[in-house]
Amino acid sequence: MTPNRPGPQRIVCLTEETTEWLYLLGQESRIVGISGYTVRPRRARDEKPRVSAFLTAKVDKILALEPDCVFGFSDLQADIAASLIRAGVQVTVFNQRSIEEIHGMLFQVAAMTGCADEGLAWIEASRQRLDAIRAEVAALQAQGRRRPRVFFEEWDEPAISAIRWVSELVGVAGGDDIFPELALQPMGRDRIIADGAEIVRRAPDIIVGSWCGKKFRPEKVAARPGWEDVPAVRHRQLFEIKSADILQPGPAALTDGVDQLHRIVTNWMQQHG
Repeated sequence: MTPNRPGPQRIVCLTEETTEWLYLLGQESRIVGISGYTVRPRRARDEKPRVSAFLTAKVDKILALEPDCVFGFSDLQADIAASLIRAGVQVTVFNQRSIEEIHGMLFQVAAMTGCADEGLAWIEASRQRLDAIRAEVAALQAQGRRRPRVFFEEWDEPAISAIRWVSELVGVAGGDDIFPELALQPMGRDRIIADGAEIVRRAPDIIVGSWCGKKFRPEKVAARPGWEDVPAVRHRQLFEIKSADILQPGPAALTDGVDQLHRIVTNWMQQHG
């Protein structure tokens, strides 16, 4: 890290995306604490103390680290943020839910740490990559290939459909989210699909599971009553994308996450379109 860069010098990251982003910016030496769920980059777990889960945090341990800034995510961490604010800590809680909002969060963190130019360069490269994927999809469509219907399952019991940035990435990758109306709902409880028959009715060609850290079980999905005629089940188009790669609203979703979606979707378009 360049010593004279402005901004906070002792940062605690309560979620993974800001940790990964600071590492990508070369500012990892500013990080003094991370989430216990952090797996990207892998070395962060060996280098940084783990001070939080997602809904809970070790406030005393965080205060002992003497942070000059804490980064959090969403209303779900509001209680943690409130406790730290009352203790006199500067807290910035982001609430990004779309691709554009993720880019906005990344720029804000980069600017706060004196890395605005580097952040903008990465964001521009990200936008160009997404445009390139869209162009690849358009070329396949021009060949008469159909876009597949995609059901992205964020949780299985109860079934929860894709959050907004995932739904948008499904579209970038060449698929059509079968529950686009639910993707607009920011809270998981508002994306619960109470009637599994509705999923069957919408006949997804592809099912992608990312069960918030729990291993996706395609055989369990295929065995659901009445699902034997779902195209994705019939043609064995059930796939897992790890939560850390797609449900993290940061760099991972815009790189490895969308790349995995694109491979799954384009393989289907080439075989079934």
